Amino acid sequence: MTTSKLLIVNADDFGFTADVNEGIIEAHRRGIVTSATLMANGEAFEHAVRLAQQTPSLDLGAHLTLVGGYSVAQPGIPLPASPKGLALALMAGRLHLYQECAAQIRKILDAGLRLTHLDTHKHAHLLPPVAEAVGRVSREFGIPWVRRPLEAPLAGWLARRRLRKHGCRMADHLAGFAETGRLDEDRLLKLVRRIPAGLTELLCHPGYCRSELRASPATRLRESRELELVALTSPAVRQRLEECNVRLVDFCSVETALGSGSVPD
Repeated sequence: MTTSKLLIVNADDFGFTADVNEGIIEAHRRGIVTSATLMANGEAFEHAVRLAQQTPSLDLGAHLTLVGGYSVAQPGIPLPASPKGLALALMAGRLHLYQECAAQIRKILDAGLRLTHLDTHKHAHLLPPVAEAVGRVSREFGIPWVRRPLEAPLAGWLARRRLRKHGCRMADHLAGFAETGRLDEDRLLKLVRRIPAGLTELLCHPGYCRSELRASPATRLRESRELELVALTSPAVRQRLEECNVRLVDFCSVETALGSGSVPD
């Protein structure tokens, strides 16, 4: 592990709605967001693609969505509505994980975008079968970086084991899950002070809370997205990063930042 403090700030849910998309771009252009993960089945996918093409400095990954919305592999077929529903669908053999993940990645690549990393909506790859499918598409599509699964005692270990088997690379640390829905400026300032040595990925959910987002029944994160946008564009947060010697990177630049001798698990 490198002794430097490296931070990737990834905005989830790119492609969910146009107001979320615009907030993510703003958090990148004026703030500390270095990366975003794109929902191939998001209602505002095409809008996100256009914004991404206009913003080449924003590193992109796939936000593989197995919970909520409709299948990409089987158009018109709804995906499970909750993580519990996903687990039940897997037990019943009603969802072909690899085919769905691969179809979502292909849709993004076919739009002309480059992917450097993968994660899952609702942290679905904490489930070992999902981790297996994500590891497989990671290897087959040459996208080595995958979000570190949540630190659930047994499930997290099993998921990481599946990912490592496929050669996936993960950050040393994952931050932001506990702050989801309440990542205001004060909490972000405190979080920055706690960033340890090594590579940390901070997940976040910025956006504008306008009519499109307010009308969506598929998320509980509405007004909180604007609070996160304010925090992520705060000059005080950027100053705190400098004071704590935390260097912002993305998945494109992290190899150089880590150096040849540092390989996160």
